Amino acid sequence: MAIKRTTQKPAPAYLDGQLLIAMPAMTDRRFARSVIYLCAHSAEGAMGLIINQPAPHISFAELLEQLRIVPDGKAGSGANGLDATSVHVGGPVETGRGFVLHSSDYITADSTMRIGEKFCLTATIDILKAMAVRKGPKHSILALGYAGWSAGQLEQEIQANGWLNCPAVCEPGPLAKAIRSKNSRRNRVSRNRPEASLTKRCSPARSFRTAW
Repeated sequence: MAIKRTTQKPAPAYLDGQLLIAMPAMTDRRFARSVIYLCAHSAEGAMGLIINQPAPHISFAELLEQLRIVPDGKAGSGANGLDATSVHVGGPVETGRGFVLHSSDYITADSTMRIGEKFCLTATIDILKAMAVRKGPKHSILALGYAGWSAGQLEQEIQANGWLNCPAVCEPGPLAKAIRSKNSRRNRVSRNRPEASLTKRCSPARSFRTAW
């Protein structure tokens, strides 16, 4: 009796927690020289945050005042001044929605998504309130908007060698400088929006929005 052998396909390798680095040939100015930290990647799609493009039109202090977390003019003054906290352009999708990529020393059970051992993502206003009184994470990046990929799109770009992905290395210092690449080459990033279930993981019902 002949025995039919079957081979199991290897589990897909997802890239949560890795960096995507824009290639020099990137034609979209929004992604030129950008570095993206990939927060979520699954069969449904992927989403990530640009971590090296500061937002030119709003500061963290102004954001806290806009959301009425602190009174006008108080966020950037005195011992508790928060002007040094950076705000970044996270990507072209839903640019009014905020995300905080941060160290794993701050976690809220209902709203923080772990990304490996060292990094987390929180998208609720609670983390901003904690940061405003110096009770938030030790290291953080606040990003407005995100970059997204639909199901299978990121994998297609990998196969086409359109961009590079590489591990992120955590080093001491501010988070934007701590998330380092082992490779200095650039990478191409898609503009498409991922499936809704992925964004729900990263932006619960209490997610904060800004009118910047």
